[in-house]
Amino acid sequence: MVELARLNTGLGDEALEHLHRLVASWQVLADLSFSDLLLLAPVESDVGRRFLVLAQVRPTTGQTLYPEDLVGRVVGEADRPLAARAWHLGEITGGVAPVLGATEGARLECIPVRHGGRVVSVVSVEAATTSGRRPGELERVYVDVFARLAGMVVEGSFPFERGEVELEEAPRVGDGVIVLDEGSRVRFASPNAVSALHRMGIHAYTTGLRLGEVGFDQGPVDAMFRTQVPVMVEMQRGDSSVVVHGVPLLEADRVVGGIVMVRDVTDLRRRDRMLVTKDATIREIHHRVKNNLQTIAALLRLQARRLQSDEARSALEESERRIRSIAVVHETLSRDASDVVPFDEIVRPLARLVEEASAGPDFRIRFEVDGQVGDIPGELATPLAVVLNELMQNAVDHAFPAGRLRGSGEGRVRVTLVREGGDVVVQVADNGVGLPTGFDLEESSGLGLSIVQTLVTSEMDGSLELRDDRGAVAVVRVPVRSPA
Repeated sequence: MVELARLNTGLGDEALEHLHRLVASWQVLADLSFSDLLLLAPVESDVGRRFLVLAQVRPTTGQTLYPEDLVGRVVGEADRPLAARAWHLGEITGGVAPVLGATEGARLECIPVRHGGRVVSVVSVEAATTSGRRPGELERVYVDVFARLAGMVVEGSFPFERGEVELEEAPRVGDGVIVLDEGSRVRFASPNAVSALHRMGIHAYTTGLRLGEVGFDQGPVDAMFRTQVPVMVEMQRGDSSVVVHGVPLLEADRVVGGIVMVRDVTDLRRRDRMLVTKDATIREIHHRVKNNLQTIAALLRLQARRLQSDEARSALEESERRIRSIAVVHETLSRDASDVVPFDEIVRPLARLVEEASAGPDFRIRFEVDGQVGDIPGELATPLAVVLNELMQNAVDHAFPAGRLRGSGEGRVRVTLVREGGDVVVQVADNGVGLPTGFDLEESSGLGLSIVQTLVTSEMDGSLELRDDRGAVAVVRVPVRSPA
């Protein structure tokens, strides 16, 4: 909206901020009037004769005239003479005009939007000339409240400069409305509002009483009347939870009433609590799996120390390292029960484990981690962590026989993480002796590389490349679906 306005209108930043607040708050106007609302701003090159549709909103209490999007459309004075009249006179004008893009007629009420003492745009309130609703007390009260809010738009007191903190479950008119008079007494309560009060355990007849007299928390209402700004709070009464949105009705900077919209969110809060409990359970499961894996790794380590065979001891040590790499993934999952894993947080602990295990008195291998890939699906994190662990351990086992390097200095293994489109690319490079002459991955008999190749190609549908570039370089490319 702001970009459209800056390109096509002469509205300044303060006026645009006012219109932005209006669009954020005007759903209540559409619902109370059972009408579509179009925000019309004068085109800069033809002020007062052509208008640009900056925004639109449809009612949730009635049928829309405009199922299509009109934002960005230019409307001439011939199409909306009432809008031009409201712009020039600075007062509300009403009548009948054709529906934009159609031949049938629509009831129009054009409201000039005033800010800083001048008219900056026009709100066109448009409804069908014949409504399917049978007029009753609810319709009459809603239209009367809308008329008061429309007067505030003309005065410049709506939208409010100090807005309330919006909640995701903010109530709308259809959820239930309580209309208050100047003394904050209930003048009207819609059937849905009465039902919400009943669910809170309030069964008293409310008309003519203050809400505090029937057991409703009067504090937010008093704050709304005192400060002359909206309030939005969530109230708890027994097992019931209700979101309350209060809007004061002003006339010449004086509170002449108010509306209180209420929405019963008891079921939502119950589901929220169930989700919190479920998340805690999932995290606890991952925590216990991690502990069990660490226990198994410790048992393997103890068993390896008792073996006389070097080959058997080496096999158990390799199994222990693989189990510990899986435990690192579950440790990360135990902190967040979502379906995605921040893989960058896994790589450094894995590199540290391999680095500490490879440390010796005469030669040390330093591990470096660069780049990031962000979140990946949980089912991909475990096999990718095992693959990374195998590649790093393979570099430790084969890149530096007797401490030999390509060049001088210390042994280094660099892990590089890159996100390329829909792929995660993990590269493990060392400055060791490089690949053996005539090395062929397909004919390699090493268990570690066999595990890597199987996991990459079969489980992750990826690719593995090994090449010699001043040391051995392993590149794993894995397609990753975006987390939902």
